[in-house]
Order: sequence, then structure tokens, then C-alpha cells
Amino acid sequence: MTPGRLLAAFAFAVIAFLQLPVVVIVLAAFSKTAYLTIPPRGLTLHWFEVVLRDADYLSAAWTSLWLATLATVGALALGLSLALAIHRRLVPFAQTLAAMAMAPLVLPAVVLGVALLQFYTLTGLRGGILGLVAAHVVITLPYVVRAALAGLSGVDPAVEDAARVLGADGFTGFRLVTLPLVQPALVAGGLFAFITSLDNVPVTIFLLSASQNTLPVKIFTSVEHGVDPGVAAVSTLLILVTGIALVLAERFTGFHKYV
Repeated sequence: MTPGRLLAAFAFAVIAFLQLPVVVIVLAAFSKTAYLTIPPRGLTLHWFEVVLRDADYLSAAWTSLWLATLATVGALALGLSLALAIHRRLVPFAQTLAAMAMAPLVLPAVVLGVALLQFYTLTGLRGGILGLVAAHVVITLPYVVRAALAGLSGVDPAVEDAARVLGADGFTGFRLVTLPLVQPALVAGGLFAFITSLDNVPVTIFLLSASQNTLPVKIFTSVEHGVDPGVAAVSTLLILVTGIALVLAERFTGFHKYV
């Protein structure tokens, strides 16, 4: 076997090993038994029906969706503005600012969650919707900034300058020329920001009030009380939705160039 084929076989084996937990969860979701069994004993959609009729799961899913949506919109607005300021050197210490924007990727999520908990306790933001959304903007901002910087680096500034020469003002030139060119990068950053917010547990679990719950936190607390195929069914639905979103985003925008 040639070195190239050997390397390809090794890479395939690593990828297959990493996907094994996903395969196990998906198979367990279709088991007829009331406990996880691999391979599943019989096939059924009963557990999906149970989950989709469970008010707690539906409420948690709704909370996760609107939270991820608001966080993504906020991260896109702030991230694009910050990326523009950094790329065009509109602010002093641009590189330092870029490093600070990436800090949530470096800090352990639990440390960030505890820090935000202490800060929110002192400021009275704990348990509020505004504080929760702001926390998710913080943890998703690096993905948008990184993708936006990658997109802006591939845009020729002369194109926007030409639009200004033809009579467009600064905002119009940016909106009609630069923004469409960086749209695939923003889609990539926004998609990863949405998935990160939707899937977050370490930060969210510290900031939720007693009346709030998100889907990942609901799954986490359910696992603590015992694992059943219902948890596997919820996880399978999340995997399916995430996979479809990634395929559609790649199909229509080609965002792989920016991740």
C-alpha cells in the first residue's frame, strides 16, 4: 500500500471512530426497549412521538431556538462591525482587539460561565433574558469575527472605491458592493454562531433561572436521572436538523472556504 493510500485509510479510520458515538445514539433512538440497547431490539418511532408530545421538551426547544436566533443576530451585527474596524484599521490596537474578540474560544467554558454568573449576580442581570442573550452573544462573537475577517480579506477595496467614484456614499457602497461579497462568510459565521448557541451547556446552565430551560440543558439534566431512548431521540433530531442546515448552507453559499 502506498503512503498516500495508507494516510487516507488512517484518516478514514479516525473519522469513522469519531462518528461511532453518533451512530450509537441514532440506533438507540429507534429501540423498542425502555432503555438504551445496542444494537436496538426492534425498530420503532415511539420515542420520537413521546419527545414531540412532551411539553417540557417543546418548551426547552422553543427557548433554545429564540435564544440562538437573538444571539446570532447580535453576534452578526457586532461581529461584522468589529471585523470592519479591525480590517480597515479604524481603531487603535486593532490586533489586540482581534485577540480579545477571540478570547471566549481560549477560556474554558466553565470558567466563562462562573465569571458571568458572578458578574450578573453583582449587577442584577442573573435570570433575565437580556443577560442570557448577552452571554450567548459573547460566546458566539468569535465565530462571526473570524469568518468576517476571512471574507473581508478576499475583497478588493478598489471595488468599493469605484462605487464611491460613481456617486455612492460610504454606506451605500458597503451595502451594495462589499456586503454581498462577504455574504458567504457571514453565513458561515452566523451558522456556527447559531449552532454554538443552540448547543451550549457550560455557560447557559449557570445563567438560567428556575423557570427557564434550554434543550441541551434539559438533555443534560435528563441524563443525570437516567438514560432512556427519549434522550437519544432528541439528540437524533438535533443531529438531523444540524446536518440539513449545514448541507443547505454549503449548497447555496459555499461557506466551507471560510471555516
